[in-house]
Amino acid sequence: MTNPVSGGLIESFGDMPDPRIDRTKRHQLVDILVIAICAVICGADDWVDVALFGEAKAGWLGTFLELPNGIPSHDTFTRVFARLDPEAFRERFLKWVQAISAIIGGQVIAIDGKKLCGSQDGRLGKGAIDMVSALATENQLVLGQVKVDDKSNEITAIPELLKLLALSGCLVTIDAMGCQKEIAKTIIEQEADYLLEVKENQGHLYEDIVDVFAGAAEVDFRDVPCSYHRTVGVQHDRTEIRECWAISDPEYLHHLRGYPDWAKLNSILMIRNQRKLDGKAEQETHYYIASPVWKADRFLRSKRSHWGIENRLHWVLDMAFQEDHHQLRKDHGPENFAVLRHIALNLLKQDKTIKAGIKAKRLRAGWDNDYLLKILSQ
Repeated sequence: MTNPVSGGLIESFGDMPDPRIDRTKRHQLVDILVIAICAVICGADDWVDVALFGEAKAGWLGTFLELPNGIPSHDTFTRVFARLDPEAFRERFLKWVQAISAIIGGQVIAIDGKKLCGSQDGRLGKGAIDMVSALATENQLVLGQVKVDDKSNEITAIPELLKLLALSGCLVTIDAMGCQKEIAKTIIEQEADYLLEVKENQGHLYEDIVDVFAGAAEVDFRDVPCSYHRTVGVQHDRTEIRECWAISDPEYLHHLRGYPDWAKLNSILMIRNQRKLDGKAEQETHYYIASPVWKADRFLRSKRSHWGIENRLHWVLDMAFQEDHHQLRKDHGPENFAVLRHIALNLLKQDKTIKAGIKAKRLRAGWDNDYLLKILSQ
């Protein structure tokens, strides 16, 4: 049997530093890693599940893994992943992603944070860990992730993540938490563009952008150098109307206080979302700064791609992987298991041989060794 992990996975993760003392090693680290990856693909949601998967598939796993002392116990998986260097694990994850996919210039890279609710431990006064992830929205690949430091927030984690990624030619989208001068500068230094939401936390910048669009609206945008685009979506009894106004005229931008401090700030946007359901209407208005000079339709498409991170990543992790219910709390265990979920999600997303959701694909992989082999061999 051809080794299904002899290529990308082994090349990317095979040199992981082993945190164990030599005399205590009964199982090879690469075997532990591969069993865990396979198990998570097939539906395992904790270390007990991982060990049970290994025992059930021992014969099949033994055809391409050495397994000198059989399948590790769940205690072994717990101890190893609790001590495994999360930074080294993330670095090899990035290496693996770059090996399996080339990022297309112009693709939208959505950056967003998510709390792992099950990692909270009230008895020890430990809060839930927060992971900031990057999603390539076109090929739906998780590109990387960074844990937010316990004594910090996403503002410090986002630049750390950005510096790890190959972003040249891409558009990076981040919500209001990431609307920071240093983050914009980092994106430009990575030869990428940005689209950042602006809220009241930016003070004068937010006030000035609101004033610009309010003044333009008073004259119905007559004689205002503004691009406009509108989309209408109807599904059952729900109607969604999205409108975007984009201004890139330097005369208007120079009225923004602090404008020179923002790297390549070339456009400001107003996007209005209206939802009508059962006769009730809701409306939200959001404001953005951006480095490209584009028409409103392209900006609106890009922002809609960013909104997809909730459905394509966070929602899938919660619904298909039950991420928020996981009670993993020991040391680096929660962070490293999050990387395992991202590895599994990337592999399952890339498979186009069956038309099914991620949860169904996980079940199929657990039942069908040939399908699991196909997932691993992509």
